[in-house]
Amino acid sequence: MLKIFKYITVALILGFGIQAQAQIELKNKVMDFMSYAPIESASVYVQNTTIGSISNKDGKFVLLVPKRHENDTLVISSIGYKSFKAPVNEFDNSMEIFLEEDVAELDEIVLVAVNRPKTGNDIVLRALKELPETLPDSSYLQKGFIRHKERNKREFKWLVESAITIYDQGYKEDKRSALKINADEVRKSYDLRDVDSLLTYTSYLKNTYRGRNLRPKDLKRDTIKTSSLVKAIKWNDTRVNGMESLFNGKLNLVRNSGGLNALFNDESVVRTHHFDLDTILVENERKLYKIRISEGREHIDLKTKGIFNGGFHPKGWIYIYWDNYAIKKVEYELVAASAAQKSRSKTLFDTHLNHKLVLSYMEYNDRMYLNYVYYETPKLVNVGSKKAEAKLSEEELKIARENRYYYTVQEIVFTEIVDDKELVSEELNNTWDPDIFAIKPYNKDFWKNYNVLLESEEEEQLILDLTQRSSLYKN
Repeated sequence: MLKIFKYITVALILGFGIQAQAQIELKNKVMDFMSYAPIESASVYVQNTTIGSISNKDGKFVLLVPKRHENDTLVISSIGYKSFKAPVNEFDNSMEIFLEEDVAELDEIVLVAVNRPKTGNDIVLRALKELPETLPDSSYLQKGFIRHKERNKREFKWLVESAITIYDQGYKEDKRSALKINADEVRKSYDLRDVDSLLTYTSYLKNTYRGRNLRPKDLKRDTIKTSSLVKAIKWNDTRVNGMESLFNGKLNLVRNSGGLNALFNDESVVRTHHFDLDTILVENERKLYKIRISEGREHIDLKTKGIFNGGFHPKGWIYIYWDNYAIKKVEYELVAASAAQKSRSKTLFDTHLNHKLVLSYMEYNDRMYLNYVYYETPKLVNVGSKKAEAKLSEEELKIARENRYYYTVQEIVFTEIVDDKELVSEELNNTWDPDIFAIKPYNKDFWKNYNVLLESEEEEQLILDLTQRSSLYKN
């Protein structure tokens, strides 16, 4: 009997196998009290639990809460606003949620407080030194949902939605512990990209057959099998947009800040970044520093293998709790700054913005866990023909350019944390596979009770269009 109970418990918590049957669906829209504008990325969670989600671009959210939490408190919060709280079983899905602004003053008392850093640089350095105390210090699992989309300026070309599990040993002093990722179930997978990128194929050949001095213009498209191009693009998908590169790489700014060449390494960060204290905000009655991120003395180089990924300046914001220096949120961009990177970015991608990243954290048991990730980067899939474009009218040229330039967006929301050592250890015994791009059968029962990131109205229409075209394409 004890053994049976143990397996049922594992299934309920980890979401593999038996799913919780009784669920309460909470859904609504979060808006600014004064402007009536939607509030994006507002935190929506059940207090004192690990169950939560966020609002989308339209301020809308949906959250499935197990019935056993019906007497617990739902909290909706956003930086700079007063929080909304209500019992789960009393929440009204028909009434929109309005949040009022809540801003603290950056006055002289704050600036001259005893034993506190006074500049943006000093506050960020203090926050980085406090990471062993503010990030999880033991192993845990996180369940989440990823929406991976590739599009041009007119339509979606590729969409993958998957349930994922992340294993993390916790923030270690030696800074070398890697994260493990598993793609649990696939919800949607549609791929209608044009398969003619000789640049990607050239990179694939150089990586596979080292030493070959190849250039795209030396290759003839009609001599290359489509299957070979597909293989090259799949290789590039994993290299550039695979979850392992995101979570174990430099763009996991906070978690991986301890590496010698990390972007937020506390010994070198002020060489490539400058931080200015802007103001003090409030979230859930707690003060936060709002700090501007701008360029430092040196360019940033991500040193991505096989890709010129350097010559950038950073810009953005970082939000740090006043009381314990825990990092709550990072809004981060890398913009082409060197002459070489400016030329490359404009020619290949028609933009100087190469990386756009948002990392948001939630507090649980006095530690900060990753709650939301947004990552956007341009990507070359269909380069088009400049000679053909030269013959087009101005309107035709505009449409051609909107079709030509692609970018990839990955959105991830984590909706549950598992820190029970026995459950974590048992899950690690399973086979782990991080490939979200592999096509898998749809499991209707699994998704019936799984929290996902709600699409925006624009995304919903684009996904519908993609789904219809994909069905026709497959037939």
